[in-house]
Amino acid sequence: MVNKDFFLALDELEKLKGIKKEFFIETLETALVAAYKKNFGEAKSVVVKLNPEKNTIKVYAYKTVVEEVVDEETEISLEDAKQIKKSYKVGDQVTEEVTPKEFGRIAAGTARQVVTQKLREAERAAAYGELEEKVDTLMGGYIRRQESDTFYIELTGTQIEGVLMPSDQIAGERYNINDRIRVYVKKLRETARGVQAIVSRSNPGFVRKLFENEVPEISTGHVIIKNIVREAGYRTKMAIYSEDPQIDPLGACVGNKGTRVNSVVSELGGEKVDIIIYSDDPFEFIARALSPASVISVEIDEVNKSARVIVPDDKLSLAIGKSGQNVRLAARLTGFKIDVKSESKAAEEEKTAPAEEIVSLDDIDNIFGSVDFD
Repeated sequence: MVNKDFFLALDELEKLKGIKKEFFIETLETALVAAYKKNFGEAKSVVVKLNPEKNTIKVYAYKTVVEEVVDEETEISLEDAKQIKKSYKVGDQVTEEVTPKEFGRIAAGTARQVVTQKLREAERAAAYGELEEKVDTLMGGYIRRQESDTFYIELTGTQIEGVLMPSDQIAGERYNINDRIRVYVKKLRETARGVQAIVSRSNPGFVRKLFENEVPEISTGHVIIKNIVREAGYRTKMAIYSEDPQIDPLGACVGNKGTRVNSVVSELGGEKVDIIIYSDDPFEFIARALSPASVISVEIDEVNKSARVIVPDDKLSLAIGKSGQNVRLAARLTGFKIDVKSESKAAEEEKTAPAEEIVSLDDIDNIFGSVDFD
């Protein structure tokens, strides 16, 4: 069956969409087999061959050569096969063309469905590839719709929809349709509606990327972010360091008159940010992590990864934080379970328990290598 228009359409598709027609051929052949069986009988074994060079679509039925025929639709006796071709033997396949006259119309309808599906798949793959590079980056966009407490964002420069779930929203923030918003792209997911980007404003990666954008020393690797922990909308603790003695990592992150860190805090809606100088010394690091509270001493149990911290009586509530938030974040930042005691309480306990290893912070230089920004 000659079908020049059919193949011209594939050529045109290749020119317009840049998709090779070979991309469609194999899928079309499989789909046309199903279409043939649907219209002309399920039992017969057939293959469909498309020949772009000759502009032909042909259907071939094939039967397997057997000693004794059980299914006439799919088998042929050795005796009958030899009448067609003497070289046939048991197990060979005998083929004959069975292309119906009306198969062109069926092929055209099937091709439209296959092409539409393949175009959708190709566009989805292209969109996925485009946005895959955006994972772990910040993107801007506009809030276009809301379903319950989930917001859907039109991400600028892409055809991908961003999904901002309740768990990825900053506590206390309010979002409105058509609001301009910045988000952190966590991951991609495939859905029946296409590719979606799962985005966040509560993820620690959001803060990390904000600092990378604001602090050139971070983006170039001269200042390294060791760890970030957050309770979004309330407080972030970020541990930083630099291997270059000529660079002040804290000053780099704060910026002239606080411009850099203030820009980040503004984007976070006033969330408190503690920038802490990381130390390999766990005593020092734990003390700094409890910023903005001052610390008297630290006891460490390396086996159980726990620490007992003594603070001045008037700094106990500051060290613990509202609902335990400050000490909880310090524990997550350092990897140690931290028990905070006031100086007077610790003194009472020491009357009934032997003293363990205590490191006085008076001997640690620059122990307050951290800063708290309201």
